[in-house]
Amino acid sequence: MPVEMSRERFEELVGEALDEVPAELLRLMSNVVILVEDDTPPGEPELLGLYEGHALTSRGWDYAGVLPDRILIFRHPILRICATEADVVDEIAITVVHEIAHHFGIDDERLHDLGWG
Repeated sequence: MPVEMSRERFEELVGEALDEVPAELLRLMSNVVILVEDDTPPGEPELLGLYEGHALTSRGWDYAGVLPDRILIFRHPILRICATEADVVDEIAITVVHEIAHHFGIDDERLHDLGWG
């Protein structure tokens, strides 16, 4: 049975997951926002998180004047696959790290190899 959780509590858990990311790593992040959305966009596959933008490794000399990249954490898909609040905490942490890794240019294959699938 999916976990029921308010948006406010879910956003709090995302904030706590971000607090666990080493400060040195967060300082290296550039022009990116982290947002909570209830669901993936209509017609898209159900995802737990999504990175939209230009990874740091692909930004060239002409990268300027662009809107921030976005890391989206999808609340309902995460709640649907979790049985307890502890599961939600773990899944949010994994998803946050996974999407931050994309910001640094790490692809899904490498993340799976590292155990962050």
